[in-house]
Amino acid sequence: MTSKLAIALLAACLISASVCEAAVLARMGAELRCQCIKTYSTPFHPKFIKELRVIERGPHCPNTEIIIKLADKRELCLDPKEKWVQRIVEAFVKRAEKQNS
Repeated sequence: MTSKLAIALLAACLISASVCEAAVLARMGAELRCQCIKTYSTPFHPKFIKELRVIERGPHCPNTEIIIKLADKRELCLDPKEKWVQRIVEAFVKRAEKQNS
């Protein structure tokens, strides 16, 4: 009876460990890739932007990514090479510096 109990506990531990590891690997897979598949490059007024995130290139993605959240809750990836996008990023940085001062 104790050997059956020991085998059942061992099996439960192995199943638990494999499920936990699979959850961690799934999360890592989602974070270690580029977020932007295609970029939006048509200029629009910055007043529609509610949030701006800049993700620098690194081992997860060879591209610098600029992700914005619009007033209508949509998220767009902007082309960081576009001049209008660079001006928007500079404006957001200046605004953040002003708020922190």
